[in-house]
Amino acid sequence: MSSEVARVYHDLLKAVVKHVGKEDHKSHFTDFVKHEFRKNANSLDKINLARNYAYLLNSIHSHKELLFSYNIAVDRTEEMKRVLGKSAASVGLRLPEVYQP
Repeated sequence: MSSEVARVYHDLLKAVVKHVGKEDHKSHFTDFVKHEFRKNANSLDKINLARNYAYLLNSIHSHKELLFSYNIAVDRTEEMKRVLGKSAASVGLRLPEVYQP
């Protein structure tokens, strides 16, 4: 059972880091997950809830990527910035910062 708990813990942390981020100002998300997991490691209901939440995070982002790929009425500005940034980085350039008043 402990290997199953460790797997759920790993999957949840991986999903949070991937989809929420690991910057300093977002570290409270991973800290909360770690604290709650240590507190409720023996609760089967909490383990199932953590597994379902990791699945939800991954599914929401997969769904969003599918919508982007099929050009379904979603805002594509962030995706385009990301794609342009990757393209520029691949040839050693950076995109300029856009002025926003």
